[in-house]
Amino acid sequence: MCGIVGYAGSAYAQDIILDGLKRLEYRGYDSAGMAVLDGDRLQVRKRAGKLARLVESLTGNSLPGSLGVGHTRWATHGEPNETNAHPHLSADGRIAVVHNGIVENASQLRHSLEAEGIVFRSGTDTEVLAHLIARHYAGNLPEAVARCMREAEGAMAICVVMQGQGGLMVGARRGSPLIVGLGDGEMFIASDVPTILSRTRRVIYLEEGDICTLRRDRCDILDAAGAPVERLVVEVTFDSAAAEKEGYPHFMLKEIHQQPSVVSHQILTYAGDRGGHISLPGLIPLYERMESLNRIVIVACGTAWHAGIVGKYLIERFARVPVEVEMASEFRYGDRVLDDRTLVLLITQSGETADTVEAMRMAKRSARCTLAIVNVEGSTIAREADAALFTHAGPEVGVASTKGYTSQLSALALFALDLAGKRNVLCEEELCVWLDRLRAIPDMMERCISRRDAVRNCARKPVYRDALHAMFIGRGFGYASALEGALKLKEISYIHVEGYAAGEMKHGPIALVTDALPVICIATRDAVHSKMLSNMQEIKARGGQIIGIVSDGDTAGAELCNDVFFVPECPAPFSPLLAAIPLQLFAYYVADALGRDVDQPRNLAKSVTVE
Repeated sequence: MCGIVGYAGSAYAQDIILDGLKRLEYRGYDSAGMAVLDGDRLQVRKRAGKLARLVESLTGNSLPGSLGVGHTRWATHGEPNETNAHPHLSADGRIAVVHNGIVENASQLRHSLEAEGIVFRSGTDTEVLAHLIARHYAGNLPEAVARCMREAEGAMAICVVMQGQGGLMVGARRGSPLIVGLGDGEMFIASDVPTILSRTRRVIYLEEGDICTLRRDRCDILDAAGAPVERLVVEVTFDSAAAEKEGYPHFMLKEIHQQPSVVSHQILTYAGDRGGHISLPGLIPLYERMESLNRIVIVACGTAWHAGIVGKYLIERFARVPVEVEMASEFRYGDRVLDDRTLVLLITQSGETADTVEAMRMAKRSARCTLAIVNVEGSTIAREADAALFTHAGPEVGVASTKGYTSQLSALALFALDLAGKRNVLCEEELCVWLDRLRAIPDMMERCISRRDAVRNCARKPVYRDALHAMFIGRGFGYASALEGALKLKEISYIHVEGYAAGEMKHGPIALVTDALPVICIATRDAVHSKMLSNMQEIKARGGQIIGIVSDGDTAGAELCNDVFFVPECPAPFSPLLAAIPLQLFAYYVADALGRDVDQPRNLAKSVTVE
């Protein structure tokens, strides 16, 4: 949630900050603003709404200076208006603060500050930080920030500039991500890497409790104890073009099209193009414990939780290890029973999801083994988990996850097969057969994408486009696909959608079926195919409008559908990788037909870094 960018150098700070905010807008788009220092003059400009409104306000009325901070907001405390937009200023107007996170004791701090005569201008928790820093300032801005961070409770990342500090910018991180970019005579602070890739590839991932002080030619970092520390400088390898639309009308559509190459690259990286050998170097710390595992608990949120359900079926099918799947927000507050033969498997695209991070830390405090399936190297979870399996999906900008999801599915398939081999459940010959089947999946995904016109034409039909409600159902691997398909449609079209296990239809949901209800049925050929067809018969008998995801050549399934999306036939364990494509395309084309902002759906943000 929320995006931060800061610049210290000799270039025009406004332009660099605006470019960074453009790349950060997926993290929040309720308002945007910036503060720029020109000599000793601090100027602030902010606007409610999307970044374009801030850009418009700066046209012909720019902010000169080469030091500044910017912010794009996802509202938590205080409604999304101009007053609550960041940056926020101290009472004397000399200190500007931008903030990602939540100050949990903001109310108490606010009452204390008001008792001292401070008048608040906004309804945000962030303004508390600006006044706290001013209260503690005694000639040393980093020390004032450190004292503020000790007094404020909660997860937060902040960036601060102040008049009279000679080009100094201060950042602090606790619970929310923050990186430093090292340029040639310029320094950057940002919420994530793509923000600054057009200027530098050398980054430092700040660790928990770090406070950094930046000038154009110098970076100093203090750890949580206040001691100077050197942090690893990472050379980012992916290209800044990966965070551009490259001719597509939306990032989501581009990222849908990228999925076959992402999955293919991942399989080649970890399993090569032939044979039965899998190499997952990030898992080496776990290998000694693989054979003794008797339970895996998968912990994730949102789309990653749906991937976790597929992971449960994959691991139990191939490795014969019992698996539970938990929402991170429930897991971290439950009284969970974990033993030393339990692996806690965390799935997250960003590696910064607040509930998943805290669930990992809870598991580690119990001395349990943790494994992360994560996209972002250098992220909190990637650094702190005992082992990590990277999905190598590249930056995903569209808020609705697409390639992030399928890269997690293929990573889970590789992990399940590797675990099966390590535990001698599958021999090398069997592994080879299953890996060859997995290697064929990217080409099948390409074929699914090539059929996008049929999905687009279907999505534009009034019976689907104008529906007020919809339902997705499936069994087995198809159940997870139904949940994910329902999430995709609801989050970008704003249609009320539910996903159900098809076997539960007669336990209540079938009461919703009318001739106005689209029911999307994941009915690819598998062991429960005949049961799924029976469910479709029941829906058809009650007038439901059926869209079927069915395997090529399945005439029996197709005949039950009002509309059908065919996918290549493949082994059931890998079918969610194919079903994802038409489900994503259907959600995309419905939302586009309705005129929705596909990449930036209302009330959502890409990385959920607060509770």
